[in-house]
Amino acid sequence: MHEALMATALVLLITMSVGLVRVVIGPTPADRMMGAQLIGTTGIGVLLLLAFALELPALIDVALVFGLLAAIAVVAFTRRRVGDDQS
Repeated sequence: MHEALMATALVLLITMSVGLVRVVIGPTPADRMMGAQLIGTTGIGVLLLLAFALELPALIDVALVFGLLAAIAVVAFTRRRVGDDQS
């Protein structure tokens, strides 16, 4: 079972690299933000898989903190974009 969890975490890490490419190359700020969100969400998934595979429950807490930070980042980006459109 641990091998399957580790293999799934590896696939998610590959997906994170695709998101990193979108952050670097993305033509618009929205593309870059969506790439950053992909990295954050996938990172949370990797942390949860590693928590169960390595039997480290502290990683679940780290994943929860990352989830809260990702939500705050979306709100901050959205407010910034709305403010740019009005001026």
